[in-house]
Amino acid sequence: MKESNPLTSIRENSVFKEGDIFVLFGELFGRGYATGLINAAKEAGMTIIGVTVGRRDDTNALRPLTDEELAEAEANLGGKIINVPLMAGFDMDAPEGEKNPTDLVNEMTIDTWQEHKLDWDLIERCREIGVNRFKTSVAEVMTQLDAMIPAGKNVFFAHTMAGGIPRAKVFMAIANRVYKGRGKRYMSSQSLIDSDLGKLILQNFDEVSANTFGHLLEASSDLRARIEGEGGQVRYTAYGYHGTRILIGDEYRWQTYTNYTQGYAKKRLEGIATEAWNNGVKATVFNCPEIRTNSSDVFAGIELSLVPLLSALKKEGGGDWVDAQWAACQALLKDDVSLDSVLQTVRAYQQDPVMVTFSDFEAWPMPNSAEQVDKTVGTSQDIVALHKDRKALVSDLLSTHVVNATGQLMFGEASAPSAPVLWLDHDIVAQQLIASNS
Repeated sequence: MKESNPLTSIRENSVFKEGDIFVLFGELFGRGYATGLINAAKEAGMTIIGVTVGRRDDTNALRPLTDEELAEAEANLGGKIINVPLMAGFDMDAPEGEKNPTDLVNEMTIDTWQEHKLDWDLIERCREIGVNRFKTSVAEVMTQLDAMIPAGKNVFFAHTMAGGIPRAKVFMAIANRVYKGRGKRYMSSQSLIDSDLGKLILQNFDEVSANTFGHLLEASSDLRARIEGEGGQVRYTAYGYHGTRILIGDEYRWQTYTNYTQGYAKKRLEGIATEAWNNGVKATVFNCPEIRTNSSDVFAGIELSLVPLLSALKKEGGGDWVDAQWAACQALLKDDVSLDSVLQTVRAYQQDPVMVTFSDFEAWPMPNSAEQVDKTVGTSQDIVALHKDRKALVSDLLSTHVVNATGQLMFGEASAPSAPVLWLDHDIVAQQLIASNS
């Protein structure tokens, strides 16, 4: 892919109605994009069905939710949850009596990890166990789901699985240096990719963020055939990230957060959707704008791609609601700080020659550099310091709006999707927000 393929018009839902089925393929946790899509499905009157990743007991064995956990999860979702553990990835899987990949990573230290060699034969056996476990569980989920879907219903599958970072203390220390380290604490992201640790993490990212979408498509093929044979329609969506066109100066230009290590898995996700599309399955990956979530907070500087949405809102029409958002954001800043000055700082950052070199779409995801990290983290810290409360940021408010807009855009587009991979850039997000709040 040589350039992005942006969604250019807002579509209205023309398929899904009251009583149709919305399946969230991934458990709902905290902040995240899925909330917006679920809300759109609820507004259409759809019945919500979810899954769970399960939990781990004291021996790290995977188990279903307890009655109490299930009740809490279903209340959070607003629907029924199929209580079969769908934990993706293989970082905690191992042959009986042998170490799992997380155990192997925990043998590393901050000083030795770059030279540390992993047992790839063992890791491959762990991966096979994890994949087989997941596929077996998905098959059981589909059996239960089939019994929950009456004839003639339309079904919307929303894939939300992402991540894959091993739960190892040493990696968190490494991640802090790769994504936030400046000066002497700077660490090249390419050094991570080139190491055995990096190769393991990329494999696990693939299994969690990308391959699970393929397993969903395959496991639901019989159910899809049944639904379509009875006159219903089936759609699949997944959440991607592959940079975003934001307003830089007077034009929308593609930019990205650097370094986004999960980008390799997101590109694989796009490929899975494209293959399904070419086989007649209406599956679409929506590459969404940057927002602050529980998982994205590991990266410093996400808000530098998000704050320009304020300028896009004015460019796309403005109005009373947009003025109210500007006022709400201004109120979050210290009394002697103007929102315009914050936007000017972000524009200068985006147009800085160092950052412009990272706006190479075909080279994505590019490795970081010491100068780039210094500018990204430094600018981010400067902007955060301009707020009255570090726990109440402009980027938090804007993230909520982006979640709602992307959910509405995805839900409407899924009725008659135009491509297997689409970008939701700041122009269409701003248009959706203005349209839905005017």
